[in-house]
Amino acid sequence: MNDFFKAIDSFFVDVLFAPLDALRALELESWSGANFINWFFMLIGFVAFLYWMKQLKKFNDNNEEDRDPTAHSFLN
Repeated sequence: MNDFFKAIDSFFVDVLFAPLDALRALELESWSGANFINWFFMLIGFVAFLYWMKQLKKFNDNNEEDRDPTAHSFLN
C-alpha cells in the first residue's frame, strides 16, 4: 500500500507539476515570459467583456428589455 501512495506522489510531482517547475525556472530568466499565460487570459477576459458590453448596448438600443418595475419578481 505504501508503494501505491509513493506512485501517486511521484505522478503528481514528476508529471503533473512539471509545467509549473518549468515556469518557475523561466521566471528567473524572463519575468514577462513566465507571465505570458496570465496576460493571455487577461486579454481573453477583456475581449469577452467588450463583446458583452456591445451586446448589452445592442439590446438597449432596440428597447428589447422590459423596464417595468414589476417585470421581475425579485424587484417587487
